Amino acid sequence: MGLQLVSRAAVDGKRPVSRASRASEFFAKARRLTFAAVAFFLTAFAASTSYAQSSAFAGMAGTWSGPGTVMLDDGSSERIRCRATYKVNGPTMEMVLTCASDAYRFNLQAAVVAAGGEVSGTWSETSRNVGGSIQGRGANGSFQVVAQAAGFGASIALKTAGNKQHIAMRADSQFRAANITLSK
Repeated sequence: MGLQLVSRAAVDGKRPVSRASRASEFFAKARRLTFAAVAFFLTAFAASTSYAQSSAFAGMAGTWSGPGTVMLDDGSSERIRCRATYKVNGPTMEMVLTCASDAYRFNLQAAVVAAGGEVSGTWSETSRNVGGSIQGRGANGSFQVVAQAAGFGASIALKTAGNKQHIAMRADSQFRAANITLSK
């Protein structure tokens, strides 16, 4: 058998190839192919992660909760507990924020879209049956918007950093202000 490989190699001008060296070559190619596949998937995953993080609403998706205070037009303030849920899909976000104390409650819902640093959308406060538009600026989890409706206006600042979020609202109605700190 060895003589046949040597004579065949002499005729072809190539080195003789044994089964062991063919198997070794096969496994080397398989390792390179596996490495290339792993590198491809890691690159694709990293690209998709950086795309997701580039969204204006990156890091906001999910459920958040925490304490806050609300100030009413008579100057009184109350402690409140809040829960927010954000559904993020690329440049769009839906939000539900519910806050309550023993005597006060509000349910704020919003649907917004971000493009080029501008944020716009709609909002409603379901317990008082009022709603309107949202306009403002923001990116990377930090937003300054104005919510308006007939006879109502409020400025809202929202800042997200990691698993913490701060919301500050100022309004020109019975509800004067709210400061809320949420955690994920």
